[in-house]
Amino acid sequence: MNLDSKTLHDRDIEHNIHFLTDLKRHQLIGPTVITRGEGIRVFDEKGNGYIDTVSGLWSAALGFDNERLAKAAYQQLRQLPFYHLFNHKSHPNVIELAERLKSIAPVPMSKVLFQCSGSEAIDTACKLIWYYYKSIGNPEKRKIIGRKGSYHGATVAAASLSGETQIHRDFNLPLYPFIHTSFPHFSREAEEHESEEQFSSRMAYELEQLILAENPDHCAAFFAEPVQISAGVIIPPYRYFKKIQKILRKYDLLFVVDEVATGFGRTGKMWGSEIYELNPDMLICAKALTASFMPVSALLVNEKIYQSMLAESEKSGVFSHGFTYGAHPVGTAVALETLKIFAEQEIIEHVQLICPIFQEYMKKLEEHPLVGEVTGLGLMGGLEIVRDKKSRTFFDSKLKVTRLIEEQSFKRGLIVRGMGERIALAPPLITSEKELIEIFQRFTAALDETYSEISTPTL
Repeated sequence: MNLDSKTLHDRDIEHNIHFLTDLKRHQLIGPTVITRGEGIRVFDEKGNGYIDTVSGLWSAALGFDNERLAKAAYQQLRQLPFYHLFNHKSHPNVIELAERLKSIAPVPMSKVLFQCSGSEAIDTACKLIWYYYKSIGNPEKRKIIGRKGSYHGATVAAASLSGETQIHRDFNLPLYPFIHTSFPHFSREAEEHESEEQFSSRMAYELEQLILAENPDHCAAFFAEPVQISAGVIIPPYRYFKKIQKILRKYDLLFVVDEVATGFGRTGKMWGSEIYELNPDMLICAKALTASFMPVSALLVNEKIYQSMLAESEKSGVFSHGFTYGAHPVGTAVALETLKIFAEQEIIEHVQLICPIFQEYMKKLEEHPLVGEVTGLGLMGGLEIVRDKKSRTFFDSKLKVTRLIEEQSFKRGLIVRGMGERIALAPPLITSEKELIEIFQRFTAALDETYSEISTPTL
């Protein structure tokens, strides 16, 4: 058969492997081929339009057709399409972007190291942790602590650091020296009659007990997302991080904050760290840094970390780390323009105006018979899908109820994200009040139809 006679749909099934996809099912149903974007909407090859309520992958902060970002990329492609930062080379964009990121960082930072993805930045942070302790004469401090329910990326180190049991089971992870502490989901993990304050204290206590069990002299660092968005938007109690940071200081563990999903306005602040008064030694950002128009991530390190890098690299004469496309001229040009748009168009101010409306609509969904819990902060929200509201028991996994909700939403021109027993919404930061009304009308109808479908007895 002539290649041109095959549809894009069929060619995709024949040639591509898809991420986070039921591969067997994909062979049967194939993809929705997205061909263009307009505002907060994307369109498939047949011309059908969909409101993307999860910003692609929490990342398309400015929607899907920003002319300024496209122009910034084109102009840079014409001027300098590629260069690197190896062996004392640089270019104007990376210098300016590093300066800009340091100026807006939630706490003082010394230097910036650029990669292409959040996963690469997580891997780099892990390497720098070991680099740091080797430099100061404590090479035995190698164990890195993540949290159950967390997600930090798909590379070997990032997936090991993540606390998702399915990833670990499927790929025989985590590798040594990654270990995991408690999942700070208050409504699910709290003991009977336990207050948020008591719960937060227990979370800190359990972290301390883990450190003691693993030997404080061997524990190096702790990673955390301000909000565990990939777990279904899990919001920790406000004082949780204050207690956690106290334990980290007590046992001299580095603190790395993963702002890949929460950075640049998603929480209503520039950084999620501002919400919880976090004081990281390293901070990671990506996704909205370029509004996903180009793949760029950044790892910001404080002076303590950087001085160790200077000392250790001096011994061998080189800092033996780098990525070919890290700090790419086109990506950094787009990142600079993205930050300009954020400032000039007051994107974060817009989020602060619109997020109370978004959260109000989210809260109303708690009345629905399928919804056991609603969580939210800024312009992101999660809802838990339950069989029984009173007991908050889940449906049999074989029913795949969250998938049914995704499908019913999709039929109504709405893209939502199901994660286990939870559904997440995190629309682009440019979403208007009118568009929010449209989103929640469609989503409520999808919930209603799903409830009707699963409540109807089969003959």
